[in-house]
Amino acid sequence: MLDWTDGHCRYFLRLISRHTLLYTEMITTGALIHGDRERFLRYDPAEHPVALQLGGSDPKDLARCARMAEDWGYDEINLNVGCPSDRVRNGRFGACLMAEPALVAECVTAMRAAVRVPVTVKHRIGIDERDSYAELVDFVGRLSEAGCDAVIVHARKAWLKGLSPKENRDIPPLRYEVVRDLKRDFPCLPIVINGGIETLDAAVDFLSDLDGVMIGRAAYHNPWILAEADRRVFGDDHPRPTRRQVLEAFIPYAERQLAAGVPMSAMSRHLLGLFRGRPGARAWRRRISEQAHRPGAGVEVLGFGDYARP
Repeated sequence: MLDWTDGHCRYFLRLISRHTLLYTEMITTGALIHGDRERFLRYDPAEHPVALQLGGSDPKDLARCARMAEDWGYDEINLNVGCPSDRVRNGRFGACLMAEPALVAECVTAMRAAVRVPVTVKHRIGIDERDSYAELVDFVGRLSEAGCDAVIVHARKAWLKGLSPKENRDIPPLRYEVVRDLKRDFPCLPIVINGGIETLDAAVDFLSDLDGVMIGRAAYHNPWILAEADRRVFGDDHPRPTRRQVLEAFIPYAERQLAAGVPMSAMSRHLLGLFRGRPGARAWRRRISEQAHRPGAGVEVLGFGDYARP
């Protein structure tokens, strides 16, 4: 979810669901060690619970970055072993690491020794021709032995050559049964399923035999699918806000960010799906798309007028 789940997006989603665990974009160890650490790690306290997702393959660097994340108050450290992009592969992290299970286990061991918060791994069910269930079991078994607190399994394999990252999200078939088989074979290891899950109803169905569900792009494009998550998944019966109340609650945050020099378009782009399917939604999105990028654009571009209604 690079360039998607930034802090503005996470703050917005937190206004819809109090309890859903939110993940950062993948941040490389090199960026944290050699770059602007504060810019990468900064988040609003309202985002909790929030997990930092790391990309890297050096156990010492990952342990160092995990300590940074814990010091900043993140609730979980997640290692990305699922991204199939060329840029990620060339940096020796992401899905290509599934071919090096011993190294990934060493990374997990180093991170677990460095922090007290949970350390988790997100991965595919296989890569290229290395997609046998036996090899997947070996991979997950090594992670479990290394102390991994949970695995998040994208139920597709990745083709590292021949498919783009977008095609790797669509073309390899979803094999949900493989993730369920993993839960059968690793009953004590929390297993979270990911990939192609479009609705909260589908997520709840998976929770009957798995420990969690990760929803990515579906929640970004239609964030209101999270509105009932607190009640149906977490048992919290607090009154659900309306879409309009969520937008009204976002405006003070946007004003603070504007005062700090953040352009309106950097925030408003994450809100476009809020009124999806509601009367006036298209006109409201068009208003934002046409006006938010203009110099000096402020919160007035989010105004209701004759546009989106609850």
